[in-house]
Amino acid sequence: MSCLAFAPARQIPQNRYASPEKNKMQGKVFKPNPDLSNFIKRYWTLNFPIENTPKINTIIPDGTMKLIFHHGDLYWHHPPEGKKFLQPRCFLIGQLTRPYVVEPNGDTGTFVVQFHHCGFFPFADIKLKDYQNKPIPLNMVFKEEGNLIETQILNAGSTKERIKIIEDFLLNRLFESKNIDKIISTAVDTILTVNGNLSITDLSQANGITRRQLLRKFQSKIGINPKQLSKIIKIQAALKELMMETKPKLTNVAYSNDFYDQSHFIKEFKEFTGFSPKEFYNDQLQMSVIFDKLE
Repeated sequence: MSCLAFAPARQIPQNRYASPEKNKMQGKVFKPNPDLSNFIKRYWTLNFPIENTPKINTIIPDGTMKLIFHHGDLYWHHPPEGKKFLQPRCFLIGQLTRPYVVEPNGDTGTFVVQFHHCGFFPFADIKLKDYQNKPIPLNMVFKEEGNLIETQILNAGSTKERIKIIEDFLLNRLFESKNIDKIISTAVDTILTVNGNLSITDLSQANGITRRQLLRKFQSKIGINPKQLSKIIKIQAALKELMMETKPKLTNVAYSNDFYDQSHFIKEFKEFTGFSPKEFYNDQLQMSVIFDKLE
């Protein structure tokens, strides 16, 4: 999926505010304004009572940044080390390099802006590599404007209004930005095209820069290095294959996604999901796969 070409979310009939089919966990997907579609993949809304939500939800890394606005109750985060803590009401989630475990503290009401893999960096000047696996309050991302956009989104009366507010805000920042990096965009396009199956040396040579330069650009503009993104893309491709079949053969999934063998696939899968492939269908992963099922 290109970062510099029109890349819409799932096709929504009639208009961009139409509703997709309902799931046990009710989620809806909306397409961005065409002027932002090179940068924003889609918007989500999540609205469901606590009794319809698994007690523990595991978010799987997908290589994208997201702005998250909780207009409902908050979520606890369970880090691998230390005590659980309540997430901010509104934040940018840093790039995930491991499973991110959350727990509802009440009824869910959430509006999410999901960017393309290289879509966020034109909008804010922060060191993304310093915030892996962390929720970043909006005033740290956008300074004083972060507090203002948080208030406006939380006070909005509808999803349509929230989308209008965030798009006006991001378009204004985009027009002022000089931060668009075509080398990064091209490199990410290449990784996506080959499902992560390309060496960093080949990737840097294809873009006419050194490995060190490519690494610095990725860490600065995306928040993870090219090897990490490549591994995440491979796992995401395998996840989509698992969702397409009821009882897929793990050996087939491993080889079709260019893992060395089944054991290598299981090891990588568990690194990014916290589960073995056979545990993939349990309730804890519902929040990670609900929107992919709508595409």
